[in-house]
Amino acid sequence: MYSDLTFTLRNCKLTNEANRVLDKRTKDAKLPPWTMWKGFLNNYPLSTKDKQQGYNGNYQAISKGAYPPWIKGSDEENYPLTRIVQRDIWVHQHPVNCKDPKLRFLIADWGEYRDSVWEPSLLGCPDFLQSPLTKKEFSSQTTIIEPITMAAKTSQECRDRAFELMNEKGAWENGVITVKENYTTKQIWTGSIPRVWGSPWTYIQPTTEVNGTLIGYHRKMDRRWWRAQALRYLMRFQSEYTCGLLNVARHSSFGWEAAELVHSAHVSEFDTKDSQSAIEEYVWSNHEPWTPRPLLSVHVRMGDKACEMKVVQFEEYMRLAERIRHRFPHLKHIWLSTEMQEVIDKTKLYANWKFHYSNVRRQVGNITMAVYEASLGRETSTNYPLVNFLMATEADFFIGALGSTWCFLIDGMRNTGGKVMAGYLSVNKDRFW
Repeated sequence: MYSDLTFTLRNCKLTNEANRVLDKRTKDAKLPPWTMWKGFLNNYPLSTKDKQQGYNGNYQAISKGAYPPWIKGSDEENYPLTRIVQRDIWVHQHPVNCKDPKLRFLIADWGEYRDSVWEPSLLGCPDFLQSPLTKKEFSSQTTIIEPITMAAKTSQECRDRAFELMNEKGAWENGVITVKENYTTKQIWTGSIPRVWGSPWTYIQPTTEVNGTLIGYHRKMDRRWWRAQALRYLMRFQSEYTCGLLNVARHSSFGWEAAELVHSAHVSEFDTKDSQSAIEEYVWSNHEPWTPRPLLSVHVRMGDKACEMKVVQFEEYMRLAERIRHRFPHLKHIWLSTEMQEVIDKTKLYANWKFHYSNVRRQVGNITMAVYEASLGRETSTNYPLVNFLMATEADFFIGALGSTWCFLIDGMRNTGGKVMAGYLSVNKDRFW
């Protein structure tokens, strides 16, 4: 019996507890300890000598100008001003005093999207988040967005205060409480872009390729930049539930390969059962769960998508995959996201690639997407796209299709997740944003 495969999994409960601390103001209303420690290090028991010598003292001196910890990579590997924007949104969404009479609350409840909550909510939420930010200075309105399996959008104190005010007639009459139904469809989907930070989208570098050409300027660059920022904030921390879904997906897809690694290293259960030292428990445990690297994410949408845009056959996606491997010959793993059984069947023709994908019944024939998702049931039709979405944002490379809403969202998360310089290869030759 060989050692367990915990290095492929994340401790969801402890991670959630650590994230709660990083997403909450301190007792004296200061910023969270963003630069003081990472992950489980906050739980490390200090000795009496450490405390006497002042170790782990007032972190505020170094956290005053700190940036949020959910942004990976350097500034050059993210959209312009990403760290500054994320910090400013967090501060705005976490007022010091949630009972300030000047405070206003916007409540966006997406619960009525029973069939497929992800696309409408992920697209609409950024527009609600932008509402208080469209002026030159931040307004006093805090956005409460419910319910999506993501991080809390504002503090628990402000959520409680907002729902308390919902029961007061005066709060509605005076505009203290606003709901998404107060907004028109046009305001929701094509509202003004915040100008608080100037025009950082004019500095976006050309890292997207269409038909062999890097795309510099294109229409709606401001909306592309803003939706990426808002989406990153909304999904800054995974919920414990989402974390569990990803654990299952990683173990199912990569577990066998991980076991082979353990076997080849000749690590036995006897060698590891008593080896949980402090550095393993508090330091190494903060590393990302193991995934075969490099990993290429490919999102293929066909079927009834043809009524919205020109669809491209799987062979074209693989042609681009070969282009990437020509530059990075050690690339062999693909995370494949698709609803079509036809695409899964074609993977057998590419024996020199190792494909990973969610274990879910797929679409056969020409049935509509709505019928297919309904046949899966709400839980499955919600969970498996979420897993595919997050796996795509974490992959080293991405191939998708401009014009696809899902690819648009993935691209935004990657460009605020340290993946700008990985580029984006699109199979479309006739579509931009």
